[in-house]
Amino acid sequence: MFRKLEEKINNAQFEPGIIAFFTNPFYIARQGLYENIKRTGSSITGRTLDVGCGTKPYENLFNCSEYIGLEFDTGIDSGKKKADYYYDGKTFPFDDKGFDSVITSQVFEHIFNPQLFLKEVNRVLKISGKFLLTVPFVWDEHEQPFDYARYSSFGLNSILNENGFRIIEHTKSINDLRVIAQLLNGYLYKITAKHRIIKRITIVCIMPLVNIFGIILSKIFPSNNDLYLDNIILTEKVKDV
Repeated sequence: MFRKLEEKINNAQFEPGIIAFFTNPFYIARQGLYENIKRTGSSITGRTLDVGCGTKPYENLFNCSEYIGLEFDTGIDSGKKKADYYYDGKTFPFDDKGFDSVITSQVFEHIFNPQLFLKEVNRVLKISGKFLLTVPFVWDEHEQPFDYARYSSFGLNSILNENGFRIIEHTKSINDLRVIAQLLNGYLYKITAKHRIIKRITIVCIMPLVNIFGIILSKIFPSNNDLYLDNIILTEKVKDV
């Protein structure tokens, strides 16, 4: 019974639901990511590469004939990752134009050389292939010391165009006062991280109240496209670079 409960809690880290509401400190952000990835997932088809795949939490949201996970081993949570391949941080171990789709979720901020990374994505993707990218805008430093950048919508548009991609759709996820609620919960999570019992009480008893407060305020006050948690961008490869 406890094993099944633990499995449900682990799944709730990326797939929002009632369990996640009471167990996931990042419920608001993850809910926004999940809903937007699910909405755009029908465009990800054929042979698909997930770069920085982690535990492959969104695999079931895509219509893929083959789903391959690629990782660069930073030493953080390595035992939990479900990568099929590892690479040296520079060159993907795949032939040119071998994939119909590429996805990378919450990884781009950890790439020290984004130009080189996007050139590799372009290289392994077929012309007209789809590239789905999610990257945070407002977020704390995480997975230190491998956190190198934050990108505005304008910066992402520019660097993607430079590297042979045309933006089909760009969504700014969580662009209302839920941003403040999520940042507050992130703060509480960090300051209680070393105190197991206090952290658990905070997650179960305090963070859901913060979530509710943020959700209510988001219904009262207007959204603001200049302040948001995450970028979700669906692109198409239009040329080799």
